[in-house]
Amino acid sequence: MKKLLTITIALIACCHLYAQTDTTSFPEERQALRQLIHEAKPGTRLDCKDFIAVGPKGDISFSFDEWKAAQIKQKVVFKSVAPVPGHEFIRIYDGTMAVINFLANVHLAVDGRDVHIKVRRLEVYHKSTAGWCRVAGQGTIVDEQLFPVESNGTAARH
Repeated sequence: MKKLLTITIALIACCHLYAQTDTTSFPEERQALRQLIHEAKPGTRLDCKDFIAVGPKGDISFSFDEWKAAQIKQKVVFKSVAPVPGHEFIRIYDGTMAVINFLANVHLAVDGRDVHIKVRRLEVYHKSTAGWCRVAGQGTIVDEQLFPVESNGTAARH
């Protein structure tokens, strides 16, 4: 009887712990964030006032204005950032914080030269009364010659 009671308590505790780490709920918020990253155009302000960005050289900007100034100094102009459908992974915590990892086709000009790259983005969002805004963002260039990006034609459900 003691063994059965111990097993029952252990199973209930495991289920309770699992419920606390549920990051696949909040379907409305998930859809809103997916739409936000897919419809944003260069120059669209998604950032919170306390935004932190890491640039391609590892430089850290503590606001949109600092980030923009760094881009001008480095002669970088973003022409388009297009998330690749099916390569978005969205985790939402307590309905007000989100971590998004997605693959994007990026077209930019560096010192007047057109550059096309794939970038794996990691972004953190916060939901306030005004809606979702980006708190932090960082990207890593994907070297497709070394590590080809597989596309199986199905949307990610993570």
